[in-house]
Amino acid sequence: MAGHEFFDSADRKRRPVADPKAADPQAAEEARPTCDPAFKHGVVVGFDGSTSSERALAYAIGMARRSGSGLIIVHVANRLPTTVWAGCEPPVFVDVPDHRTEVLGLELACADYLAEVPWILVERGGDICHELEEVGREYEADAIVVGSTHGLVGRLFGSVAGRLAKRAQRPVIVIP
Repeated sequence: MAGHEFFDSADRKRRPVADPKAADPQAAEEARPTCDPAFKHGVVVGFDGSTSSERALAYAIGMARRSGSGLIIVHVANRLPTTVWAGCEPPVFVDVPDHRTEVLGLELACADYLAEVPWILVERGGDICHELEEVGREYEADAIVVGSTHGLVGRLFGSVAGRLAKRAQRPVIVIP
């Protein structure tokens, strides 16, 4: 099956949100975007085109193929605080135009190794750990696969894999 692309707006403020004070919890469920049922209980993989994410993708493809499930490839777009540019006091986040998702989508669509499993590409904006877990929850994923983080930034601020493993509600597989 050829790849499918599903782009979720990086600006999550525009998405309709249920009233948290609503008495009916089922109404809150209906306000969430529905996902393709063909990918329920699939394998979520974080992908940004780096070497470690390519290894994670390769592992996730094999895992999805062995389990007969779909592959949900997630690219989290960059969001930077405006304080970086304007020196503002409040930590306001703005969306940085990220055309990388389109490029990754085209690369993935042309990849022969993805022909073995059904897959979709989901774009999100925000915190990587939160968004991967949110996609995992929406699709009721069996696992989340991520590549390990190398370098000084990961050591100082904690790696995505480490933070995700601590907070995730489903198995997290970290590929070195």
